[in-house]
Amino acid sequence: MSEVAKHITNLCKKIRHHDRLYYSEAQPEISDLEYDKLLLELQRLEADNPSLITPDSPTQRVSGESIGTLVSVQHHIPMLSIDNTYNTQDLKAWSTRTKKYLQEAGNNDPVHWVLELKIDGVAASLIYESGLLVLGATRGNGVVGDDITHNVRTIKAIPLRLGLQKPPPQVEVRGEVFMTNSALVALNESQSSLGLPPFANTRNVAAGSIRLLDSRECGTRPLRFFCHGVGNMESLNIDSQFEFYTWAKNAGLPVAPRTQRFDSLDDLIDAGTTLIEELHQLDFEVDGFVIKVDRLSQQKLLGNTAKSPRWAIAWKFEKFEATTQLLDIRVQVGRGGTVTPVADLAPVQLAGTTVRRASLHNADEVARKDIRIGDVLVVEKAGKVIPHVVRVEKHLREKKLPKWCFPKHCPECNEELIREQSGVYIRCPNNQCPAQQRERLKFFASRNAMDIGGLGDKLVEQLVATGMVKDYADLYALTVSQLQSLERMGKKSADKLLAEIASSRDRGLVRVLNALGIRHVGPRVSTLLTERFSSVDLLRKATVEELAAVHEIGDVIAESVHDWLTSDYGTHVIDHLISAGVSMKVPQTNDIREGPLSGKTVVVTGTLESFTRQEAEEAIQQAGGRSSSSVSKKTDYVVAGDEAGSKLAKAEKLGVTVLNNDQFKELLGLK
Repeated sequence: MSEVAKHITNLCKKIRHHDRLYYSEAQPEISDLEYDKLLLELQRLEADNPSLITPDSPTQRVSGESIGTLVSVQHHIPMLSIDNTYNTQDLKAWSTRTKKYLQEAGNNDPVHWVLELKIDGVAASLIYESGLLVLGATRGNGVVGDDITHNVRTIKAIPLRLGLQKPPPQVEVRGEVFMTNSALVALNESQSSLGLPPFANTRNVAAGSIRLLDSRECGTRPLRFFCHGVGNMESLNIDSQFEFYTWAKNAGLPVAPRTQRFDSLDDLIDAGTTLIEELHQLDFEVDGFVIKVDRLSQQKLLGNTAKSPRWAIAWKFEKFEATTQLLDIRVQVGRGGTVTPVADLAPVQLAGTTVRRASLHNADEVARKDIRIGDVLVVEKAGKVIPHVVRVEKHLREKKLPKWCFPKHCPECNEELIREQSGVYIRCPNNQCPAQQRERLKFFASRNAMDIGGLGDKLVEQLVATGMVKDYADLYALTVSQLQSLERMGKKSADKLLAEIASSRDRGLVRVLNALGIRHVGPRVSTLLTERFSSVDLLRKATVEELAAVHEIGDVIAESVHDWLTSDYGTHVIDHLISAGVSMKVPQTNDIREGPLSGKTVVVTGTLESFTRQEAEEAIQQAGGRSSSSVSKKTDYVVAGDEAGSKLAKAEKLGVTVLNNDQFKELLGLK
């Protein structure tokens, strides 16, 4: 091989390497300028040595001429559509049917579930032979699609050659072609400058671009690709869907982020519900999740119906979009001091309601989307999540708008704001900030915390504004005469509220810890900590290492709890609550009422027909038992519902008594 040929080969390898880092791993090592220099050098060398040009060269993504028409191609294996649902009840029913089908087929192995983002794009099939891309096709009607090889070659996220030393003889990779929101913003700005109409949304532009006859035009559209499966898994030596993602990454194929595997469908649903609230962080559109049976042998047993695979289902959520103008950006202060930007919008109808505000989440989000007061925005509401800004319609900016700058001082107390060292959030460090006081008191009084009936938001605002209450302990010093001086507060109402406040003194340490709003501490963490440390004095004396040693706690939570308890503010709050007579202990065993579960440790797993998880755990405690989150030899009972997962398997292995829903009710003495 000549020196020129070696240099061209090395340049091709370098460019493929950087394509992979950028599109598949999102970890670029070089700047765009450096990348462009490599590509220009390769183009120059190939122009001087045309005989050394190979079909998989990075310079050969765009062909020199358009095609006459799209040719139909038949899929070797049909590209079926996926059944979908919009509610978790249907998901659970599907999982029950899936497990029953497997059991009837003689497979009693545990079922693991995979959660993927459902990309709002266009389905595509890619065929590689000996690692080389030879065909790209649309889904079409599922049986026959269109040959779009000339266009998929222009998508830099799609490798023209798989990055494997020993690629399979043939493999069909399936996935979604899509466009990011930021790319659409730039594309529409270009359209506007050329006097052309803007594109409505990312899906439309992806669907239209991938079917263009001229790959040169498609090459100007910054399309992306995520793979999610293969036509025939038997072409790869793998055993699970999750293992496929590892294979794909090794091959240089991009995989959607946030893909996770679960032993329990309940855990998957919890994770998915949380993930919906985080989708605003993504720069591409998602219209739901795809849930798959992980093990390929089980997928094969389940097979397909006439229309869709039995081993997969789409969990979709309703999405509504509207376009409106940004009138202003203001910031609000949370109970922990986090300062969050909020968009004030020209009123717009969205999902049957009038929307006037949308969350902007944090300063980095405003900067990333380049949101400016006066802009026209696309606002979206997905599921039950509060509306958020999808993108700015920059092509509609009629004049130069100034960039919005995050305030340097708290709008409530004028304290200088600080940015977290390892995060995106900006905080007000003043614990006496009125906004923080209001939000902390609202949470302290809430049902899941100290459960103080009658202490609503408007009353809290009055108490803080008048200076009657500055911290939690001040609540317990309020008098009837003080309360009667407030709006709409007579003697009867004041007496009732004081009785509620007084009764909250005996809620116990678990509720107090949750009510204090310590970062990372909720009902579950409070329970775990108090199982090991039964009083606030013991908690205060505990080291970070001792706290972290508690099951499920770990270093991050331990440091947060320790820092709060040993801070001047935390010390002040605890001392004053103790002085106010608030119980800071866990009831001793002899204080717990006798019952059918006295002295017993019980673990609840899966979905029960008659109880939510919280109701089941409360029933255990009321019956004298102790609720735990992990199964061990010391566990007396495991109450197992649907999708019990690994905890049930461990209980059976250890010989722990397992109860179903009805047996649990019978043990509790319930009908």
